[in-house]
Amino acid sequence: MTVEGVFAPSADTEQGAGAHRRVDQPSASPPAPTSRSRKTVDKLEEEAVDADRPRAVRSLVLTSRKLGLTATLDLAEIEGNRAIPVEYRKGRPRRESLRAAEPVDEMMEESRLLPAPEPWPTDRVQVGLQVLLLEEAGYSVPEAYLYYGAEKLRLRVSVDDGLRNDALAELEAAKRTAAGARPEPLVNDVKCPRCSLQPICLPDEINHQRFTALTVEGERGVGTDEELTPRKLWPPRDDGMHVVLQKEGVRVGVRGEFVRITDKDGGVVRDLPLANMESLAVLGGVQVSTQALSVFADHEVPVAFMTAAGRLTAMMDPLGPTSAAVRAAQIRVLDRPEKALELARAITVAKIANQRTLLMRNHAGLPARIAADLQGCVDAAEKARSMDELRGHEGNAAAIYFAHFAGMFKEGVKEIGARFDVNGRQRRPPPDPVNCVLSFAYTMLTHECVAALRLASLEPTIGALHTTRPGRPALALDLMEPFRPLVADSVAISAFNRGELVEGHFLDTASGCALTDSGRKGFFGACGRRMDTEVTHPVFEYRLSYRRMLMLHARLIAAWLLGEVPTLSFLTTR
Repeated sequence: MTVEGVFAPSADTEQGAGAHRRVDQPSASPPAPTSRSRKTVDKLEEEAVDADRPRAVRSLVLTSRKLGLTATLDLAEIEGNRAIPVEYRKGRPRRESLRAAEPVDEMMEESRLLPAPEPWPTDRVQVGLQVLLLEEAGYSVPEAYLYYGAEKLRLRVSVDDGLRNDALAELEAAKRTAAGARPEPLVNDVKCPRCSLQPICLPDEINHQRFTALTVEGERGVGTDEELTPRKLWPPRDDGMHVVLQKEGVRVGVRGEFVRITDKDGGVVRDLPLANMESLAVLGGVQVSTQALSVFADHEVPVAFMTAAGRLTAMMDPLGPTSAAVRAAQIRVLDRPEKALELARAITVAKIANQRTLLMRNHAGLPARIAADLQGCVDAAEKARSMDELRGHEGNAAAIYFAHFAGMFKEGVKEIGARFDVNGRQRRPPPDPVNCVLSFAYTMLTHECVAALRLASLEPTIGALHTTRPGRPALALDLMEPFRPLVADSVAISAFNRGELVEGHFLDTASGCALTDSGRKGFFGACGRRMDTEVTHPVFEYRLSYRRMLMLHARLIAAWLLGEVPTLSFLTTR
């Protein structure tokens, strides 16, 4: 969080922010240290009901060049040259040692021993550093306090050489850590499930990949199989809204905590809670106010601007926290041909394997040699020694796959499949309904991959398999390759086979085949359901939606670039 600038909120961090909100309102500057006794500069609101709450200067910022340290003190009780720091914590104190419980009737029951409240070691070091800053500023600090909001308990911390030495030792250790590489993730630690950075750190997944690789190579792994099996820490899918707007003349604005959608006459179509919005895609003549764009940026909601035909033209990318270490590693690693080939090979192998699986599952009369040919392409891609050779195997597999793609359509849509058979896979412009839907689905999947890469602090325009070109999200195209058959192709097949898309949903124009308004509505419904579909990861053995699978794989790419995992593997289904 501090070194790389990456922060992810959680329920705990939001509760902590709420606990600090009252005391984090800055007070007037504190008086300079003086020997005369003076009253406290500022105090908490008069209506405070807790008698133990301190009355002091709030949000006091102190900096020491000597220590290389800056801190914001929650509260500091200052009187003359005497200062007492008070740190607020939302939780409960540590309880390990025993103390006598409250008095009881000794004639009727024995006195019980209860754990005594103690400061957590990290909290103690934090107030220790505050003591050092106050003392350097010229104040005398006889004591410090920690206020634990969950129990409304104020604990005294003795200020002595032991506290100062512990604080200085931890400060130096923190500086050494900051100057080095990112520490390895903890192994099966009880703190990980509640950590807000767990979805970014991926401790269980990274350790599984690291230690499994060691065992395969004949070395002794660390931990038991049970310890290394990833825990089910991720929610299977998010509950946020991914909004797509396509009706001509619709306007998007913000009213309070809601996104207001109005028609061309100004009538309210719908109010959507801003807190639940994950992304927004607008097609054609939909208008988004600059005020709404500003609010979306503040809430880190990406906005994709697309043509009515579904081509992605621009994205409003919120400037959220980004790890410079991940970006630097991406440049260094992908600039090495052998590492770029390693990533491209893993992507291509997974893509061809998924194409083969999709054909075997859905083609009514797939010749046996086709599955064997595609397996041969998988084997050849695994052994490719150059990017051109790898692209050749990928192109060969694609030709086999799309030559039999129409065989996955049912009897009722054989005519649509026949048109695709005649044209083959074409995208600019799409000449038939199947090509139209495939192009639209690939565009939406690209948008999802760009968002996943941004969350992983990766730069979407610098890839491996796809050549980097101006305005081309090369790494997003790389990430989507294994998911093309699983998401986009599956959407096209199921939408036609279920009758959600029919001939009447398409228009043949001079610029190619295009979806009508009602056709796009049916497509977006099918696409949204597919992205929310849960699938079991073959290695980690937990279930995630396809949208969360994209996020997981984007972060695994980041971990590979940083050297945290030795090999890469992408989602394949059976």
